[in-house]
Amino acid sequence: MTQTIPHPRHAPVAVPTAGQPYEYHRRPLVEPDWTRFPGWRHVTRDQWESAQWQRVNCVKNIKQLRAVFGDLIDDTFYADLEADQKALATMSMLVPPQMINTMVPFATPSTEALLADPIRRYMIPVASDRRTDWPSHPYASRDSLHEHDMWVAEGLTHRYPTKVLAELLSTCPQYCGHCTRMDLVGNSTPAVDKLKLTLKPVDRYDAHIAYLKAHPGVRDVVVSGGDVANVPWRNLESYLMRLLELETVRDIRLATKALMGLPQHWLQPDVVEGLERVARTAARRGVNLAIHTHVNHAQSLTPLVAKAAQTALDVGVRDVRNQGVLMRGVNATTPELLDLCFALQGEAGILPYYFYMCDMIPNAEHWRVPVWHAQQLQHDIMGYLPGYATPRIVCDVPFVGKRWVHMLTEYDRERGISYWTKNYRTSIESADLEALNKRYAYYDPIDTLPADGQQWWNAHRDD
Repeated sequence: MTQTIPHPRHAPVAVPTAGQPYEYHRRPLVEPDWTRFPGWRHVTRDQWESAQWQRVNCVKNIKQLRAVFGDLIDDTFYADLEADQKALATMSMLVPPQMINTMVPFATPSTEALLADPIRRYMIPVASDRRTDWPSHPYASRDSLHEHDMWVAEGLTHRYPTKVLAELLSTCPQYCGHCTRMDLVGNSTPAVDKLKLTLKPVDRYDAHIAYLKAHPGVRDVVVSGGDVANVPWRNLESYLMRLLELETVRDIRLATKALMGLPQHWLQPDVVEGLERVARTAARRGVNLAIHTHVNHAQSLTPLVAKAAQTALDVGVRDVRNQGVLMRGVNATTPELLDLCFALQGEAGILPYYFYMCDMIPNAEHWRVPVWHAQQLQHDIMGYLPGYATPRIVCDVPFVGKRWVHMLTEYDRERGISYWTKNYRTSIESADLEALNKRYAYYDPIDTLPADGQQWWNAHRDD
């Protein structure tokens, strides 16, 4: 029973302390020793800090992963990985050395430790990670947020009234297993034949600019992909300068997981100098320029990541912010989230901004959390961080968009169905007079439901 504590009228009586649910301890960032991996035993610091070396030595297949780990990992792991790659993976393997080095960061890797590692769990998923009862939700879809449906030009999604998402390309320096754009980004896998961008980049970019010129109500452009770190800097700078010529554009956000996964890229002299030119132009024109990165666990943060973030701030980028994704087995507990947020804010100079619930894509049920769990996490992280650095946990509801997890209008906990409303039309609903009066459904993972709810879904499995 919850006890109400009256306001004390007299001097308090000393009582034994119960401690806090979460105890903060500062943990300075450390770059793990990459030479603990047999395949990198002779790699020098200059090589490690080279973006070119990192890209050339990205792990793209099991053979290359074996070469890194040597005999530290059992064949059972590779068989598990091969089974996933052949039948279940929605993303092909592409992991920079920087990211692998943050797996089991301060010990000699073993099969058991690697299987339990949070970075490995979403960057190199194996078949045994995934659920066999409900690997996908019945309402899962390749483009769960309908971004492609809302293209107003190739790669340009107009989903919110004043904001657009510009997908400049369909590749990244690293591929995350839970990628929400798994229908477009990366190489095709046996499970997913990917969509393709068909226009030449110059024609795609021209179409974006033309649309923005014709729609002055758009003031905010998220420049993404894929990952902008894979756009040749000369081309990216040209695109950004064209955006800055539009008086109606007031916010530009660069989306790049590579700030964490390949910080060496953002420390290259030509990139730093170019970013400074863009930042100065943005400041002169009163445009807010920010970088949004994607860090899901405190292990991923190292001194190189902090240096890349600080360098961006030093050359005039207004903010470096983090948009993580909640995932079971990675960060879906209060200590994991708070450890990550304190490392971001206090050690790496990156603002904790959003944590999204993992989207309803195929083969992702083992990662997703129910809405009630996300609500509990939002409750439990409040009061520890500075208010401006306390992230919002959001559900990206199909056809609705980002909603704080407490904003639902109705919630059937037994069947795991939440209902949401919205206050704007997307670009495909301009003629729908009832769009703002509808309720839109979102679905919890079925394995998290009570027995009666699971039975209901089993009975309706083929509906």
